[in-house]
Amino acid sequence: MNDFRYRNGRLYCEDVPLEKIGSAVGTPFYVYSHATLKRHFRVFDGAFSGLPHLTCFAVKSNSNIAILRLFIEEGGGVDIVSGGELYRALKAGVDPEKVVYSGVGKKAEEIEFALEAGILMFNVESGQELDAIAACAKRTGKRAGVALRINPDVDAETHPHISTGLKENKFGIDIEKSLEAYRRARTLENIDVIGVSCHIGSQVTKTSPFVDALKRLKKLLGRLEEEGFVIRYLDLGGGLGITYKDETPPEPAEYAAALMAFARDLPYTLIFEPGRVLVGNAGALVTKVLYRKNTDEKDFVIVDAGMNDLIRPSLYDSYHRILPVAERERVEIVADVVGPICESGDYLAKNRKLPGVDQGELIAVMSAGAYGFSMSSNYNSRPRVAEVLVRDDRFYVIRERETYEDLVRGERIPEFHM
Repeated sequence: MNDFRYRNGRLYCEDVPLEKIGSAVGTPFYVYSHATLKRHFRVFDGAFSGLPHLTCFAVKSNSNIAILRLFIEEGGGVDIVSGGELYRALKAGVDPEKVVYSGVGKKAEEIEFALEAGILMFNVESGQELDAIAACAKRTGKRAGVALRINPDVDAETHPHISTGLKENKFGIDIEKSLEAYRRARTLENIDVIGVSCHIGSQVTKTSPFVDALKRLKKLLGRLEEEGFVIRYLDLGGGLGITYKDETPPEPAEYAAALMAFARDLPYTLIFEPGRVLVGNAGALVTKVLYRKNTDEKDFVIVDAGMNDLIRPSLYDSYHRILPVAERERVEIVADVVGPICESGDYLAKNRKLPGVDQGELIAVMSAGAYGFSMSSNYNSRPRVAEVLVRDDRFYVIRERETYEDLVRGERIPEFHM
């Protein structure tokens, strides 16, 4: 459920017409619903109210500090994958003891930053990374809480680019070798082994892969208990999918019930890392129709947002529903919705049945709150777009549109060209 709907022929976010925002900030822009974000967090977090748990929002899905602050105020933590994401989360006011640090390529300076901040734990992806964390902890005089990220070899049945729990993926430690890795971790100075972690993929639309992974982790946890490990946290990752087109992912309550059937007896605090399920359907990308172009082969709707603004369709062939901001009787067309980028792969939709839209109109690309702005770039020297948060009948610019000056900030022409 989200708070985007038509009223009197105009598409609104909560109580603000999108045309009003477009007139004020220009296009393209991302817009998010405060009410939807808050409701999604409460529904997800509340589904696990019967168990000790911590909901750590996956910052990679949408890293705007205003959105991070909203979830932090609801009692959430964060799942980070870089020093930059930690910096953002701290700026947003996160309690460092509610921060888990994932990702396969943590640099020494990022590890030390996290240690100095006092984060809860690192989800360790390899033996060499474990050594690096131990060395950083010794240098800084800190102790590092760690969980080993286990690769359970479970097929999440999602897009190959966002599957993370198979042996062929780069993530985690092979579950068959994990006990040996835990034994070694226990011997390292300045390392506190406090958790077990797992993340099988993104946009997962069934509960069975999550349950399969949990069953495999429970066997490992039993072995660890037998060997005297004191595990405090079981991080089950994120990955719960949303509806973009005709998917029917489980609701958070169904997801929670499936997991709790196998986790209720476990003496650990459960950690979850939801991202897309909280922010995906809470946001949209609004763009203007620049031109209509008809050829013998195809019709094109050319808009002012491109693959640099929303790369998911080009990268994953992802579907995003497209709605005209003005609702009226229209002749249906079949067209590609394309942007200004000089790439044939620059499209927001291909061969899509759409209401016929006219030059100068605004259209909304829906379900764009996750991995939209956070994956955007300056390709073709295009300034990144504005981000707007709507609460009730007011809207707030939470990230200003970049300027041309921003594009060259930090660049220098060397003196031999002077």
